[in-house]
Amino acid sequence: MSSRRLVADSALLFVAFIWGLTFVMVQDAVRAYPVFAFLATRFLFALLGLLPIIVWRRKDLRPTAHESRLSRQVAASVLTGAFLFAGYSFQTAGLLYTTPAKAAFITGLGVTIVPLLSIAFGLERLSLPVLAGVVLAVVGLGFLTLSGSQVGGGLNLGDLLVLGCAISFAAQIFAVGRFAPRMNPLLFTTGQLATVMALAGMASLLFERGAPWPPAGQPLFAALFTGLLATALAFGVQTAAQRFTTATHTALIFATEPVFGALGSYLLIQEVLTPAQLLGSALILSGMLAAEMGQGFLSWGRRLRTANTNG
Repeated sequence: MSSRRLVADSALLFVAFIWGLTFVMVQDAVRAYPVFAFLATRFLFALLGLLPIIVWRRKDLRPTAHESRLSRQVAASVLTGAFLFAGYSFQTAGLLYTTPAKAAFITGLGVTIVPLLSIAFGLERLSLPVLAGVVLAVVGLGFLTLSGSQVGGGLNLGDLLVLGCAISFAAQIFAVGRFAPRMNPLLFTTGQLATVMALAGMASLLFERGAPWPPAGQPLFAALFTGLLATALAFGVQTAAQRFTTATHTALIFATEPVFGALGSYLLIQEVLTPAQLLGSALILSGMLAAEMGQGFLSWGRRLRTANTNG
Protein backbone atom coordinates (compact mmCIF):
# COMPACT_ATOMS: atom_id res chain seq x y z
CA MET A 1 0.00 0.00 0.00
CA SER A 2 1.39 3.42 -0.98
CA SER A 3 2.06 6.03 1.70
CA ARG A 4 -0.53 8.36 0.11
CA ARG A 5 -3.20 5.67 0.23
CA LEU A 6 -2.32 4.85 3.84
CA VAL A 7 -2.65 8.51 4.80
CA ALA A 8 -5.94 8.77 2.86
CA ASP A 9 -7.41 5.69 4.52
CA SER A 10 -6.27 6.92 7.94
CA ALA A 11 -7.92 10.31 7.30
CA LEU A 12 -11.20 8.63 6.30
CA LEU A 13 -11.06 6.46 9.43
CA PHE A 14 -10.67 9.66 11.46
CA VAL A 15 -13.79 11.06 9.76
CA ALA A 16 -15.74 7.90 10.65
CA PHE A 17 -14.49 8.22 14.24
CA ILE A 18 -15.66 11.86 14.45
CA TRP A 19 -19.07 10.92 13.03
CA GLY A 20 -19.40 8.10 15.55
CA LEU A 21 -18.73 10.44 18.48
CA THR A 22 -21.46 12.86 17.43
CA PHE A 23 -24.38 10.59 18.36
CA VAL A 24 -23.98 11.01 22.12
CA MET A 25 -23.07 14.69 21.72
CA VAL A 26 -26.15 15.49 19.63
CA GLN A 27 -28.42 13.56 21.97
CA ASP A 28 -27.23 15.61 24.94
CA ALA A 29 -27.59 18.85 22.95
CA VAL A 30 -31.17 18.36 21.76
CA ARG A 31 -32.34 17.42 25.24
CA ALA A 32 -31.50 20.98 26.23
CA TYR A 33 -32.09 22.87 22.96
CA PRO A 34 -34.72 22.60 20.14
CA VAL A 35 -33.96 20.21 17.27
CA PHE A 36 -34.39 22.53 14.28
CA ALA A 37 -32.61 25.45 15.96
CA PHE A 38 -29.70 23.13 16.71
CA LEU A 39 -29.54 22.01 13.06
CA ALA A 40 -29.68 25.60 11.80
CA THR A 41 -26.81 26.55 14.12
CA ARG A 42 -24.79 23.45 13.19
CA PHE A 43 -25.02 24.11 9.47
CA LEU A 44 -24.32 27.81 9.92
CA PHE A 45 -21.02 26.81 11.54
CA ALA A 46 -20.44 24.30 8.71
CA LEU A 47 -20.84 27.05 6.10
CA LEU A 48 -18.55 29.34 8.09
CA GLY A 49 -16.03 26.51 8.21
CA LEU A 50 -16.19 26.18 4.41
CA LEU A 51 -15.95 29.94 3.88
CA PRO A 52 -12.13 30.03 3.66
CA ILE A 53 -12.23 27.29 1.01
CA ILE A 54 -15.00 29.11 -0.87
CA VAL A 55 -12.97 32.36 -0.89
CA TRP A 56 -9.76 30.54 -1.83
CA ARG A 57 -11.43 28.55 -4.64
CA ARG A 58 -13.96 31.21 -5.69
CA LYS A 59 -12.84 30.98 -9.33
CA ASP A 60 -13.83 27.30 -9.30
CA LEU A 61 -17.45 28.25 -8.55
CA ARG A 62 -17.99 29.24 -12.17
CA PRO A 63 -19.61 26.41 -14.17
CA THR A 64 -17.36 24.92 -16.84
CA ALA A 65 -18.33 23.65 -20.29
CA HIS A 66 -18.94 20.06 -19.11
CA GLU A 67 -21.09 21.12 -16.15
CA SER A 68 -24.80 21.95 -16.07
CA ARG A 69 -25.83 25.58 -16.22
CA LEU A 70 -25.98 27.46 -12.94
CA SER A 71 -29.77 27.29 -12.51
CA ARG A 72 -29.76 23.50 -12.80
CA GLN A 73 -26.90 23.21 -10.34
CA VAL A 74 -28.75 25.35 -7.83
CA ALA A 75 -31.94 23.29 -8.29
CA ALA A 76 -30.01 20.02 -7.88
CA SER A 77 -28.25 21.24 -4.74
CA VAL A 78 -31.54 22.39 -3.20
CA LEU A 79 -33.25 19.05 -3.91
CA THR A 80 -30.32 17.06 -2.57
CA GLY A 81 -30.04 19.38 0.40
CA ALA A 82 -33.71 18.79 1.16
CA PHE A 83 -33.01 15.04 1.45
CA LEU A 84 -30.04 15.87 3.70
CA PHE A 85 -32.25 18.11 5.86
CA ALA A 86 -34.82 15.32 6.20
CA GLY A 87 -32.10 12.85 7.18
CA TYR A 88 -30.58 15.05 9.86
CA SER A 89 -34.02 16.06 11.16
CA PHE A 90 -35.15 12.45 11.55
CA GLN A 91 -31.84 11.44 13.12
CA THR A 92 -31.61 14.37 15.53
CA ALA A 93 -35.25 14.04 16.64
CA GLY A 94 -34.87 10.27 16.91
CA LEU A 95 -32.03 10.68 19.40
CA LEU A 96 -34.57 12.13 21.82
CA TYR A 97 -36.26 8.71 22.04
CA THR A 98 -33.64 6.06 21.28
CA THR A 99 -30.04 5.41 22.26
CA PRO A 100 -26.92 6.55 20.37
CA ALA A 101 -25.67 3.03 19.63
CA LYS A 102 -29.00 1.92 18.16
CA ALA A 103 -29.25 5.15 16.17
CA ALA A 104 -25.75 4.64 14.75
CA PHE A 105 -26.47 1.17 13.42
CA ILE A 106 -29.96 2.02 12.11
CA THR A 107 -28.47 5.02 10.26
CA GLY A 108 -26.02 2.62 8.64
CA LEU A 109 -28.95 0.83 6.97
CA GLY A 110 -28.90 3.61 4.38
CA VAL A 111 -25.97 1.85 2.70
CA THR A 112 -28.23 -1.10 1.85
CA ILE A 113 -31.08 1.15 0.68
CA VAL A 114 -29.04 3.02 -1.96
CA PRO A 115 -28.77 0.06 -4.38
CA LEU A 116 -32.49 -0.62 -3.90
CA LEU A 117 -33.21 2.90 -5.16
CA SER A 118 -31.03 2.24 -8.20
CA ILE A 119 -33.00 -0.94 -8.84
CA ALA A 120 -36.33 0.83 -8.35
CA PHE A 121 -35.39 3.46 -10.95
CA GLY A 122 -34.22 0.81 -13.41
CA LEU A 123 -30.55 1.79 -13.20
CA GLU A 124 -29.38 -1.57 -11.86
CA ARG A 125 -30.63 -5.14 -11.64
CA LEU A 126 -31.10 -6.96 -8.36
CA SER A 127 -27.91 -8.86 -7.57
CA LEU A 128 -27.09 -11.53 -5.01
CA PRO A 129 -24.82 -9.23 -2.92
CA VAL A 130 -27.54 -6.59 -2.65
CA LEU A 131 -30.21 -9.18 -1.79
CA ALA A 132 -27.94 -10.76 0.83
CA GLY A 133 -27.09 -7.36 2.25
CA VAL A 134 -30.74 -6.33 2.57
CA VAL A 135 -31.74 -9.63 4.20
CA LEU A 136 -28.87 -9.44 6.70
CA ALA A 137 -29.67 -5.80 7.51
CA VAL A 138 -33.41 -6.40 8.00
CA VAL A 139 -32.81 -9.42 10.25
CA GLY A 140 -30.21 -7.40 12.14
CA LEU A 141 -32.66 -4.51 12.56
CA GLY A 142 -35.12 -6.93 14.13
CA PHE A 143 -32.58 -8.22 16.65
CA LEU A 144 -31.40 -4.68 17.42
CA THR A 145 -34.79 -3.03 17.96
CA LEU A 146 -37.12 -5.79 19.14
CA SER A 147 -34.99 -7.14 21.97
CA GLY A 148 -34.89 -5.53 25.39
CA SER A 149 -31.84 -3.92 26.93
CA GLN A 150 -30.86 -1.95 29.98
CA VAL A 151 -31.30 1.29 28.07
CA GLY A 152 -33.86 1.96 25.36
CA GLY A 153 -35.01 -1.61 24.84
CA GLY A 154 -37.59 -2.57 22.24
CA LEU A 155 -38.84 -0.81 19.12
CA ASN A 156 -39.72 2.80 19.86
CA LEU A 157 -40.53 6.08 18.15
CA GLY A 158 -36.86 7.01 18.04
CA ASP A 159 -35.97 3.85 16.11
CA LEU A 160 -38.67 4.63 13.52
CA LEU A 161 -37.48 8.23 13.19
CA VAL A 162 -33.89 7.11 12.67
CA LEU A 163 -35.10 4.58 10.10
CA GLY A 164 -36.61 7.57 8.27
CA CYS A 165 -33.16 9.15 8.56
CA ALA A 166 -31.55 6.11 6.88
CA ILE A 167 -34.03 6.31 3.99
CA SER A 168 -33.48 10.06 3.61
CA PHE A 169 -29.69 9.72 3.65
CA ALA A 170 -29.95 6.95 1.07
CA ALA A 171 -32.02 9.27 -1.14
CA GLN A 172 -29.37 11.98 -0.72
CA ILE A 173 -26.54 9.59 -1.64
CA PHE A 174 -28.54 8.40 -4.65
CA ALA A 175 -29.20 11.99 -5.75
CA VAL A 176 -25.53 12.92 -5.37
CA GLY A 177 -24.60 9.93 -7.53
CA ARG A 178 -27.01 11.05 -10.25
CA PHE A 179 -26.20 14.78 -10.17
CA ALA A 180 -22.53 14.99 -9.18
CA PRO A 181 -20.95 14.20 -12.59
CA ARG A 182 -22.47 17.41 -14.01
CA MET A 183 -22.03 19.55 -10.90
CA ASN A 184 -19.35 21.90 -9.65
CA PRO A 185 -18.26 20.03 -6.45
CA LEU A 186 -17.76 23.12 -4.27
CA LEU A 187 -20.94 24.82 -5.48
CA PHE A 188 -22.96 21.61 -5.11
CA THR A 189 -21.77 20.99 -1.55
CA THR A 190 -22.20 24.62 -0.47
CA GLY A 191 -25.72 24.64 -1.91
CA GLN A 192 -26.66 21.52 0.06
CA LEU A 193 -25.34 22.92 3.34
CA ALA A 194 -27.07 26.27 2.76
CA THR A 195 -30.34 24.45 2.00
CA VAL A 196 -30.19 22.50 5.25
CA MET A 197 -29.46 25.67 7.22
CA ALA A 198 -32.32 27.58 5.54
CA LEU A 199 -34.89 24.76 5.94
CA ALA A 200 -33.89 24.18 9.56
CA GLY A 201 -34.15 27.91 10.26
CA MET A 202 -37.63 28.09 8.72
CA ALA A 203 -38.74 24.98 10.61
CA SER A 204 -37.48 26.52 13.84
CA LEU A 205 -39.46 29.70 13.17
CA LEU A 206 -42.61 27.69 12.40
CA PHE A 207 -42.48 24.99 15.07
CA GLU A 208 -40.16 26.32 17.75
CA ARG A 209 -41.15 30.01 17.58
CA GLY A 210 -37.66 31.04 16.63
CA ALA A 211 -35.53 29.62 19.45
CA PRO A 212 -32.83 32.00 20.71
CA TRP A 213 -29.12 31.53 19.96
CA PRO A 214 -27.86 28.52 21.95
CA PRO A 215 -26.39 29.53 25.31
CA ALA A 216 -22.75 28.88 26.10
CA GLY A 217 -22.41 25.28 27.16
CA GLN A 218 -23.08 21.83 25.73
CA PRO A 219 -25.57 22.75 22.92
CA LEU A 220 -23.29 25.48 21.53
CA PHE A 221 -20.21 23.25 21.80
CA ALA A 222 -22.06 20.38 20.08
CA ALA A 223 -23.16 22.71 17.24
CA LEU A 224 -19.57 23.93 16.83
CA PHE A 225 -18.10 20.43 16.93
CA THR A 226 -20.59 18.88 14.54
CA GLY A 227 -20.63 21.89 12.23
CA LEU A 228 -16.90 22.46 11.94
CA LEU A 229 -15.44 18.98 12.45
CA ALA A 230 -18.22 16.51 11.54
CA THR A 231 -19.45 18.52 8.52
CA ALA A 232 -17.02 21.10 7.11
CA LEU A 233 -13.74 19.33 7.98
CA ALA A 234 -15.19 15.89 7.18
CA PHE A 235 -16.23 17.11 3.72
CA GLY A 236 -12.77 18.51 3.05
CA VAL A 237 -10.97 15.40 4.26
CA GLN A 238 -13.25 13.05 2.31
CA THR A 239 -12.86 15.06 -0.89
CA ALA A 240 -9.08 15.15 -0.60
CA ALA A 241 -8.65 11.54 0.58
CA GLN A 242 -10.78 9.98 -2.16
CA ARG A 243 -8.26 11.19 -4.73
CA PHE A 244 -5.83 8.55 -3.41
CA THR A 245 -8.04 5.63 -2.42
CA THR A 246 -10.86 3.61 -3.97
CA ALA A 247 -14.62 3.88 -3.50
CA THR A 248 -14.68 0.34 -2.07
CA HIS A 249 -12.03 1.28 0.48
CA THR A 250 -14.02 4.38 1.40
CA ALA A 251 -17.23 2.38 1.86
CA LEU A 252 -15.43 -0.20 3.98
CA ILE A 253 -13.90 2.47 6.22
CA PHE A 254 -17.14 4.41 6.60
CA ALA A 255 -18.86 1.19 7.68
CA THR A 256 -16.95 1.58 10.95
CA GLU A 257 -19.02 4.66 11.86
CA PRO A 258 -21.72 2.73 13.76
CA VAL A 259 -19.00 0.77 15.55
CA PHE A 260 -17.44 4.03 16.74
CA GLY A 261 -20.95 5.25 17.62
CA ALA A 262 -21.57 2.22 19.83
CA LEU A 263 -18.09 2.47 21.38
CA GLY A 264 -18.56 6.17 22.13
CA SER A 265 -21.98 5.49 23.65
CA TYR A 266 -20.49 2.82 25.91
CA LEU A 267 -17.58 4.99 27.03
CA LEU A 268 -19.54 8.24 27.49
CA ILE A 269 -22.93 7.11 28.83
CA GLN A 270 -22.32 3.41 29.59
CA GLU A 271 -24.91 2.18 27.09
CA VAL A 272 -24.78 -1.62 27.14
CA LEU A 273 -26.30 -3.68 24.33
CA THR A 274 -27.65 -7.15 25.02
CA PRO A 275 -26.16 -10.17 23.22
CA ALA A 276 -29.17 -10.16 20.86
CA GLN A 277 -28.62 -6.49 20.05
CA LEU A 278 -24.91 -7.08 19.50
CA LEU A 279 -25.86 -9.85 17.06
CA GLY A 280 -28.27 -7.49 15.33
CA SER A 281 -25.58 -4.81 15.06
CA ALA A 282 -23.16 -7.33 13.58
CA LEU A 283 -25.77 -8.45 11.03
CA ILE A 284 -26.49 -4.84 9.99
CA LEU A 285 -22.76 -4.21 9.59
CA SER A 286 -22.43 -7.40 7.53
CA GLY A 287 -25.36 -6.33 5.37
CA MET A 288 -23.77 -2.94 4.76
CA LEU A 289 -20.51 -4.54 3.68
CA ALA A 290 -22.23 -7.17 1.54
CA ALA A 291 -24.33 -4.60 -0.33
CA GLU A 292 -21.57 -2.03 -0.82
CA MET A 293 -18.53 -4.22 -1.46
CA GLY A 294 -20.53 -6.76 -3.44
CA GLN A 295 -21.60 -4.04 -5.85
CA GLY A 296 -18.01 -2.89 -6.11
CA PHE A 297 -16.79 -6.36 -6.97
CA LEU A 298 -19.57 -6.79 -9.55
CA SER A 299 -18.60 -3.49 -11.20
CA TRP A 300 -14.95 -4.57 -11.20
CA GLY A 301 -15.92 -7.90 -12.77
CA ARG A 302 -17.95 -6.17 -15.51
CA ARG A 303 -15.03 -3.88 -16.33
CA LEU A 304 -12.67 -6.85 -16.46
CA ARG A 305 -14.95 -8.79 -18.81
CA THR A 306 -15.33 -5.74 -21.04
CA ALA A 307 -11.56 -5.28 -21.19
CA ASN A 308 -11.05 -8.95 -22.04
CA THR A 309 -13.69 -8.75 -24.74
CA ASN A 310 -12.18 -5.62 -26.25
CA GLY A 311 -8.71 -7.15 -26.04
